[in-house]
Amino acid sequence: MNLTGTIQDFFSLIYPRTCNACGESLITGEECICTLCRFHLPKTRMHLEEDNKFTEIFLGRIPIETGTALFYFQKGGKVQELIHRFKYKGRKEIGHFLGGMLGEELRSSSFYEGIDLIIPVPLHPDKMRKRGFNQSEVIAGGIAQSMGIPHSSKALIRSVATQTQTRKTRFRRWENVESVFETPNPQWLENKNLLLVDDVVTTGSTLEACAQKLLAVEGTRVWLVTLAITY
Repeated sequence: MNLTGTIQDFFSLIYPRTCNACGESLITGEECICTLCRFHLPKTRMHLEEDNKFTEIFLGRIPIETGTALFYFQKGGKVQELIHRFKYKGRKEIGHFLGGMLGEELRSSSFYEGIDLIIPVPLHPDKMRKRGFNQSEVIAGGIAQSMGIPHSSKALIRSVATQTQTRKTRFRRWENVESVFETPNPQWLENKNLLLVDDVVTTGSTLEACAQKLLAVEGTRVWLVTLAITY
């Protein structure tokens, strides 16, 4: 008899475990998201292409190696529901789980070999206190565990609090984040391959501003990844 499984089944009767995407009950062996939702979530498969819709956002703006998003983001869809629960309802396990899924895909692609360090897009300390966590750091932790690569939230910091990016134009988004990021110890990053992580990419302004700071360090190369890309 599997004692652990029996205990989990017992607690599931008292505290039913449900899928964070559809709300249906999870069965033994399922975690966070049911198998059916995992199968039907709109994966981009961009990790299999060096040049793709994700990298087109940054073409002519910053010299990244490549980039990808795990899912397509559509208003009213299950991906939006998952990210909303994660970011605004404090369901950090969702972000870690999805980060692990993203890490699995990156491991299967030759375009993401040789990464030395995973870096989350930072939050300002005031925003961190208000939310309680940095969503990008949670995602980065899931990726790091899946890929067996270290991650650091101290390599890149946000020194200036900014207004929300929602409903800003691409230029205003860039203007909003142009000079707010710093690398406090750039010598830690010299000659390293860096994977920069965020939750969703729309115009790419925040990722661009972060990547520019990282690329200013001698010998660095930068890859970009997010959980979702809008379309």
